[in-house]
Amino acid sequence: MNKLKWLIFSVLCICIAPLPVVAGDFDGSKQLLCAFIEGFECSLDEGECLELEAEDMNVPEFIKINFKEKKITGTRENKELATTKIEKMVRMGGNLILQGVENGRAWSMVITGATGKMALTISGDQVGFVIFGACIPQ
Repeated sequence: MNKLKWLIFSVLCICIAPLPVVAGDFDGSKQLLCAFIEGFECSLDEGECLELEAEDMNVPEFIKINFKEKKITGTRENKELATTKIEKMVRMGGNLILQGVENGRAWSMVITGATGKMALTISGDQVGFVIFGACIPQ
């Protein structure tokens, strides 16, 4: 249960912490390459969250964010994988917030303007994923 409490605390801190002014590299004006660092799968059946690697969650190790085309493309070992559409993009409190829907699941990503650190949540039928990572401009 400690992992679940830590996870909830981390997500809340990301959402309510005072946020710095958006830096130019992470304001949606430049393409980004993001790497997934740590992820968790939370299931109603299990009643707790498990720490998993990107491969275990069936997500790519890296994603490319193209703001002009409003799409995110997953990559693994220099091969492009599936692409998803960015349906909503908002700048708020120094962060860039992206949202969309893919394969019956909703996703939401927050990229911190000052650092490029990111948090991605994916939710589906009685399962949720939280993935932390970092982005760099391309």
